[in-house]
Amino acid sequence: MNLQSHILLADRWKDYELLDTGDGMKLERWGDFTLVRPDPQVLWPHRSGPQWKGWDGFYHRSETGGGRWEFRRPLPESWMVRYGDLTFRIRPTDFKHTGLFPEQAANWDWCSERIRAARAAGREVHVLNLFGYTGAASVACAAAGATVCHVDASKGVVQWCRDNAALSGLAEAPIRYIADDCLKFVAREARRERRYDAIIMDPPSYGRGSGGEVWKLEQHLWKLLAECRVILSEQPLFFLMNGYASSISPVVLGNLLGELMADNTGTISVGELGIPETRHHRILPCGIYGRWEAGGIK
Repeated sequence: MNLQSHILLADRWKDYELLDTGDGMKLERWGDFTLVRPDPQVLWPHRSGPQWKGWDGFYHRSETGGGRWEFRRPLPESWMVRYGDLTFRIRPTDFKHTGLFPEQAANWDWCSERIRAARAAGREVHVLNLFGYTGAASVACAAAGATVCHVDASKGVVQWCRDNAALSGLAEAPIRYIADDCLKFVAREARRERRYDAIIMDPPSYGRGSGGEVWKLEQHLWKLLAECRVILSEQPLFFLMNGYASSISPVVLGNLLGELMADNTGTISVGELGIPETRHHRILPCGIYGRWEAGGIK
């Protein structure tokens, strides 16, 4: 298979903007509100500017782990941001996150384009999204015309996905919402002989399933991929993997996909996801991706 490497930029946002970065922090605009959050990739120095003085929320990292938010004015418990025709609920959480990873917009667009092309050719598309978090990819795929199964171990984020679907006008879309351990769920789907045309996964380096099951990337990823191979349809459309573990190279994802899809004609591309910064035009790296797509899809 051909292996290509790229950096993909999420540069089509209107409601999100990476304003500036420096000294381990990033200054972001989420709709009408400006937040400052830590980011381990920001190793360059901070340059002062007026934008840094007008933040609405600042996440202070604790030396003992975790942290806390400081707000300069009362903010709503949650608010909405739009990406094209999609709407997502944003909420500052206790762990610095907001419920959305904006760099993933590059992947939402990629998946949507392939689903729409397949649907235009008269094909039904069934997508499985594992470790789906608050469901932005699930909502994007459903909006493109796919039938989607969204799986995450957390009941709270599965409900958040359901909310995002409703906000995007997809409350009645064919999305299954599953709160379960991903590895166990895929094994059950294999026994049920369910098949999927496309699989998306964003596995953490470490986590726990809905029943307390321990997930370790190095120990369990290949086992999960092997189970996923069983439930792929005879003519799979694409397979997308994302990664945030600092020890994993994009080439590792490419090697895994090459082994997994060795019997299928297709193209593998790997690389980094990034967000362009407004002030200094730098690129903030935000994780890695690996993609396999069927040979006939461009």
